[in-house]
Amino acid sequence: MKKISLLLLLGLFIFLVGCKSSAIDEVNSNENITNNSSSNQDDISGSRIAVIYFSATGNTKRVAEVIAEVTGGELLEIIPSEPYTSADLNYTDNSCRANQEQNDSNARPGISNTFALDNYDTIFLGYPIWWGTLPKIIYTLCDTYDLSGKTLIPFATSGGSGISSSENVLHNLEPAASWQSVRRFSSSVEAMTISSWLTELNIEVRK
Repeated sequence: MKKISLLLLLGLFIFLVGCKSSAIDEVNSNENITNNSSSNQDDISGSRIAVIYFSATGNTKRVAEVIAEVTGGELLEIIPSEPYTSADLNYTDNSCRANQEQNDSNARPGISNTFALDNYDTIFLGYPIWWGTLPKIIYTLCDTYDLSGKTLIPFATSGGSGISSSENVLHNLEPAASWQSVRRFSSSVEAMTISSWLTELNIEVRK
């Protein structure tokens, strides 16, 4: 009887030791997960990413906001010195401001704000597609700032117009930059689609 009692006590002791060891392992595992998460956040917050965009109707702005949110990049809006009105963007009117600018090779609409782009290594550049290419205010940006050596990742919004023409123009405007391929988004694009694109580019994103 004593032998049975001793065996029971020994079994209970081994069980309790095993449970304690498992609990310690679980705590250590949770600490590792927390530490890894903190490390990733530090890496993101210390990155040198800017998301600079021009948006006349809000579509490009929405995409830019998602990119800035998931990358931790700084959101920078290109603000025209003379804001565009709905009449300015009436493409059916040949005399509207947008038509006149797009048809004038020398047009360079003014930008009211300035940017310290030297502070960034990677720049996302967003714009709407006008007449299958860049709005002339993007020409103004590229004429104003030297983006040589920076990684430039263009993105555009349109209802269906292609992007190849705007990509070629960008390369000519900033030939010494390191360009990624431009990506076109529709006005109804979901945030998950944008995040997937960033992952394809090997850009670290916030979970």
